[in-house]
Parts: sequence; C-alpha cells; structure tokens
Amino acid sequence: MVGWFQVRVLLIAYDNGAQVSEFPLGLGYLASSLQTAGHEVKIYNQDVYHYSPEHLTQYLDNNYFDMVGLGVTAGYWQYKKLKEISQSVNNSKHRGHFLYVLGGHGPSPEPEYFLNISHADVVVVGEGERTIVDLCDENKHELMSEIDGIAFIQDGKLITTKPRELIKDLDSLSLPAWKLFPIDHYVLSPFPNMKHIDRTFPVLASRGCIYKCSFCYRMCPGIRFRSPKNVMKEIQQLKDRYHISYIFFYDELFMASVKRTTEMCNAIIESKLDIRWGCDGRLNFAKPDVLQLMKKAGCVFINYGIESYDNNVLKNMHKNLTTDLIDKGLDATRQQGLSPGLNIIFGNKGDSIQTLQKGIQLIQKYNDYSQMRTIRPVSPYPGSELYYDAIKEGKLKGIADFYENKHTNSDLLSVNFTNLTDEQFYTALFSANKTLIKDYLDHQYQGYIDVMRKIYNEKDASFRGFRHT
Repeated sequence: MVGWFQVRVLLIAYDNGAQVSEFPLGLGYLASSLQTAGHEVKIYNQDVYHYSPEHLTQYLDNNYFDMVGLGVTAGYWQYKKLKEISQSVNNSKHRGHFLYVLGGHGPSPEPEYFLNISHADVVVVGEGERTIVDLCDENKHELMSEIDGIAFIQDGKLITTKPRELIKDLDSLSLPAWKLFPIDHYVLSPFPNMKHIDRTFPVLASRGCIYKCSFCYRMCPGIRFRSPKNVMKEIQQLKDRYHISYIFFYDELFMASVKRTTEMCNAIIESKLDIRWGCDGRLNFAKPDVLQLMKKAGCVFINYGIESYDNNVLKNMHKNLTTDLIDKGLDATRQQGLSPGLNIIFGNKGDSIQTLQKGIQLIQKYNDYSQMRTIRPVSPYPGSELYYDAIKEGKLKGIADFYENKHTNSDLLSVNFTNLTDEQFYTALFSANKTLIKDYLDHQYQGYIDVMRKIYNEKDASFRGFRHT
C-alpha cells in the first residue's frame, strides 16, 4: 500500500471504441499533479492500443504499482468498461498491494454503489488533483477519514468524508503531463470544421457552469476561470511542442458571459497564436459583436446545447432559454459565418410529437452540415434533478436499475417522461432521425456532384481526389 516514499501510480485510459481517441484531459491533469508532488506516473493506454482485459491483468502482474486509478463519466459505455476493467484489476496477483481508486462524474454522485460493483478501495468525489495527491501521502493522516473528498467502505459501512474545497486558483495547477501520452495519436482526433492538415488538441479554460439544467449532473458548483494569460501560455506550448493548429475548448461552457468570451478572444488575438478553434456556447450570449470577435480570433465552430425548441419544455429543463433567444443567437451565428452545433434531445417533461417536430425543423433551418446531427433520448443521469424525479415518480428504482436495466445505450430510451408509449416514442424518433440523416446524405451527395462538375466541366486541376473526411 502507499507509504512515505515515492508512490508509483498507474492511471488507466479506458478504450472508448474509437479508431482515434481524444486526449484524456482529466488524466493529464491528475498525472501532472502527481508528478509535481514527486510521484511516479504511468499511463495505461487501452484507448489507443485497444488492449484486452487479460492484457491489463498481465500488465499489473508484471509491474509493481502502489495505486491504480480509473476515472469515468456516467455513460452506459463507461459503466461497462468500468466493470470490465475492475475485474481485470481485481484479478491481478498484486491486488492486495495497491490502492484501487475511482473518480469522475460516474462514481461521484453514488460512490457506495460504485465501490460495491468494482471492489475499489476509494472513490474520489469531485475534483481529483489535490485528493489523489493526499491519498499518495496517506502517511500524513492517521486515518483515511481525515482526507477530504473521498468515500470508502469500512467495516461494511460507507464512510464519506467532508467535501474537498474547490481549487480556487486554476492557474496554480500544472499543465497536463503531455509527455506521458502518445500525442501523435491524439492530434488526429476529428473536430468540426478542421482541415485535413490540422493537428487538433483539447484545452480547458474553465471549470463548471452557471446554469442548472434538470438533466445535468455537475461535480462542482459554480464556475471558475483560468486567466486568459495562463490559457495562452498552454496553447503556445502546444503549438511549439506538437504543432497544434486547432484547439477545442473542453469547458462545460466556454461562452459563460459576454465579458469572459470577449476577454478570451482578445487574448487569442493579442497573442498572435494564429489558431482555429471550437467551443461550447450559449445562445443568450451569442451577440453579433461577440460572434464577430470570436470569428476574428479564429473560432470556426460553436456547439450549442439547445436541447428543445419549445418554450414549455425549455422551462421544464431550467434552460434559461426561449425560442426567441435561440432564433436570434443562431441567426447571428450564421450571419457571422460561424458553424453552429445544433443539439436537440427528446423525451423531457412536456415533450410530444409536436415538440419533436419543432426540433427537426430547427435543425433543418440552421444546419450547415458540418456534422451529421441526430436526436437522442434524454438520459436522467445519477445526480441530476431528472434522476431523482424519475425515482420519486416510480419510473426508476435507483442507480442499479438505471445502469443495469435502463441506460443500456444513449440512443435507447432510459426513462420515458412523455405521454407517449415506448413504441410510439421509438416510432417518432425513427422518423425524425430518418429525416435528418437523409437531409445530411442528400447534402453530401449534392456536394460531390458539384465537385464533379468543377472537375470534369471546368477541368479543375487542383482536385486532390475523393476523400473520406
């Protein structure tokens, strides 16, 4: 187990089934915090090499670690991977010699359940950078219960310590430990409106969100910002070391206010970084002058969490949006030549065939076809208001029912909050996505026809061949 000496930590990047994975930014921050504290860190890149479950057990058998860490969000795929990885970890002959630690949005709201299904020793609840270092320095505490922000089982009972104080100064965190990861794999991650020659990478400029949507669970309340100067320093290093040309801001809400968005854009312009970038935005802050500045700073894509195009459903969600704000924001986004990500979900309280049709029409009106857009059912993730409503209304028995029986796929219905039968629900969603996919494919087809006319009619010698993007 961990002690006073330098601790050897293995952080697992789970396989998400993608041909090219996005950089696991959370692990990057945990690794840098551990290194700064003097500990040794290894990354197990199942996400890149698609190792089998047996490979992880053999790796743990053949190497010595004091701690093994795994973080997951609340998705159905992540839940399955957590159970699979936990079995591999627990099958290691060295299992009794290392601390098995879980963290992330998945385990944080219901740590006892995750401790029981995984047989992990500890769940880190909320932000992990300070907590994981404290777990490595366990000798400083007479009892594990003195470490803030964790949960564990002791004598058959759940022990939850007091919440960890949030990291107020995000600039105080070390930049992610990029050197531990196969960066040349991650820079190939596809992001909207990237060029074939772009090398892409994620950056986190803030943590948290000021809104409280009913379907969303957030580990930490409120929002905290890194200074623009600190973010520019990180992007410059990414350009210098890895020739990154496209950044996607992983903030839960990059456009947290007009003031913040303006500060970040001005910083990018003044730093002369010459990058292209995308982010998650908010339509009530999508003002023409702000969007114009974003485009000048290199923005090419804004992902909007619209979720519904019906005022009653938006109110039920606590979205703090109206259809009028949505129209004005999307009109302004398209007028500035920026590409909007149009996210609609179906199945919230108040949803019906009519509200679904409104969502389809919204996507059709504003779609620039930079992505294929489909509509998914809403999922009441544990920790969200909608999750507890589902339990209260008898639609969900609890967390085991959610993960084992209800949330088996993000495109399948977990809990039906509408007046439709499940069969009617699926029939409506099939029709909606059939329409959206056909629109997308028709647009792609017409694009190829236009290209062929230019090649064969105009003898365009600049053509580089039909390529899959």
